Amino acid sequence: MNGTRKPVHLAVYDTLADWETGHATAHLARAGYPVRTVAPTTAPVTSIGGLRVQPDLALADLRPEDSSLLILPGADLWTLTPAAAATGGDGLAPFARTARAFLDAGVPVAAICGATAGLAREGLLDDRAHTSAVSFYLAATGYAGGERYVEADAVTDAGLVTAGPTEPVAFAREILGLLGVYEGEVLDAWYRLFHDSDPTAYAVLEKAGAA
Repeated sequence: MNGTRKPVHLAVYDTLADWETGHATAHLARAGYPVRTVAPTTAPVTSIGGLRVQPDLALADLRPEDSSLLILPGADLWTLTPAAAATGGDGLAPFARTARAFLDAGVPVAAICGATAGLAREGLLDDRAHTSAVSFYLAATGYAGGERYVEADAVTDAGLVTAGPTEPVAFAREILGLLGVYEGEVLDAWYRLFHDSDPTAYAVLEKAGAA
């Protein structure tokens, strides 16, 4: 099955938030999507939890046409400090620009936590419904999309999934639905099982062969 589906690309960079993408990548891999990590370079990176990741490829080598989805996790490095802003520094801005290239090419992007701020600075949230940790977190970027902010666990609009740092399961739900891994009552049951620990949901997944 892996040979019939383009990879999902998971962005990795120092201080990435380990807990935010695991539900999504695990179930995408089980559904036959190869998961490939992409970093600023091919040098190893270290997550906020101390995990050392050896990237599969450098960002400069990533092309939208070779991918099913780009996932951008949060990281401390997405926070643009006053000192960094004064010197024009935004080390993860190339990932936001790549997100723009993906969306322009019709390839979906999923951003959670601090990555939403990076996309706000890139202007990608100005005309899309979106969410994040809290509205004022994004407002601090100076972006023009404040009226499109939605108080929700996760939001999908025009090929872009957004979520806050406390919603990794909802983030995964939107991704799995967007790529058609699960749909309808099966997708709902998946969410109820992993988010709500609802034991009745397992029977639905088992019947559908998704357990």
